[in-house]
Amino acid sequence: MGLVAIACGIIVGLGAIGAAIGISMLGSKYIEASARQPEISDSLLPKVFILVGLVDAAFLIGVGIAIFFGMTVFANVA
Repeated sequence: MGLVAIACGIIVGLGAIGAAIGISMLGSKYIEASARQPEISDSLLPKVFILVGLVDAAFLIGVGIAIFFGMTVFANVA
């Protein structure tokens, strides 16, 4: 049971780190593109928000899997 809890923590932790890195890289590239060509920043912003949502969705899928593993293991204890 303890190893499952550690695995769930690793899944959530690495997912959070990956999401943070992905969103920060996306934001920096958006700012760089807006600085180079300010006239396209309005058309890029909705695409940035869609991609941020996809990155967060991947993280939340990992959280859901970790919760599923945790509930499966700890529900069978009783």
